[in-house]
Amino acid sequence: MPSRLRADFQPHELSAVLRRYNLGNILRIDKQLKGSRRSPKAIITTDQGRFLLKRRARGKDHPLKVAYAHAVQEYLDKQGFPVPRLVPVKDGDDTMVILSDLIYEMFEFVPGEPFHGLLEEAEDGGRVLANFHKFLAKYESEWEPSRQGYHDANGVRSNLNGIPAAIGKDDSVAGKEGELLATVGLLFDAYEDASEKVSEAGYADWSSQIVHADWHPGNMLFKDGAVAAVIDYDSLHLLPAVTDLANGALQFSIIGGPTDPRDWPPELDEQRYTAFLRGYEEVDGIVEQQMAVLPSMMIEALIAEAVMPIAATGSFGRIEGFRFLQMILRRVRWLQQHSDRLVTLWQA
Repeated sequence: MPSRLRADFQPHELSAVLRRYNLGNILRIDKQLKGSRRSPKAIITTDQGRFLLKRRARGKDHPLKVAYAHAVQEYLDKQGFPVPRLVPVKDGDDTMVILSDLIYEMFEFVPGEPFHGLLEEAEDGGRVLANFHKFLAKYESEWEPSRQGYHDANGVRSNLNGIPAAIGKDDSVAGKEGELLATVGLLFDAYEDASEKVSEAGYADWSSQIVHADWHPGNMLFKDGAVAAVIDYDSLHLLPAVTDLANGALQFSIIGGPTDPRDWPPELDEQRYTAFLRGYEEVDGIVEQQMAVLPSMMIEALIAEAVMPIAATGSFGRIEGFRFLQMILRRVRWLQQHSDRLVTLWQA
């Protein structure tokens, strides 16, 4: 079972990696505690500026895959896209360091703020996504990323089936084993129903291109209501662009809550949802046929994101898995009940 502890750099590791870069005199090193727990990060302050060092998480550290992601990032940078610039190693053009089969990458530090839930931030999130798709629509490479996303994925089904065993002995489930099984069953049925609707709409015939595959506010920095930088290119896939659009519409409109997910509201913020889609439409048109099943794709994305970590660890971050699944089911039901209106709401 994966560790819940945050991975960290060792002093000798940092020293060995930093010697590979020409950063000037190092003034201080600070831990960066955001993002994946499996991928340690550090902010390096030198007399030449600030930089972000990252060690790739296992499973996302294939050298060819990293080189591909770096090539995409450098291409986007040349198009004027808001991407953190990669720092090359000393005496070369390489943008990764490999030590003891671990991969490291260094970026120029981009100052910014987290998502504040502002409508202008959501709108620019959609606008920037459309530019991402537009710039990469014809991008070609010898390396081909995965074509398996959250739609109609057997991995999602396997994770759902594995959840009862993963969290069945948790204290939060004691005496509620039947309710857990019912919750998982309802989520499985909802996923199957959503997948069927998307497939019937012609998903298999939709053209594919490079997608970010993890488009959400946590992978962006904001400044003055606009996106200052898009980060985390670890999950690039080759899929229909609408997979990003659906996930982005979901993530930018989710309403958070207190620690206990049982108190989180099931509904989406419809104003942010509308702003995000209008921002995208401003740059690139939304295909009507795909828009008709966008809520179904949002259901697929919502379930897929939740079940993988719960099946692996029994929890979603620090939240008990059973409680989180109950919240996900409430949101799925809300999406099912309001799907027809969500299809046209953004055009009102």
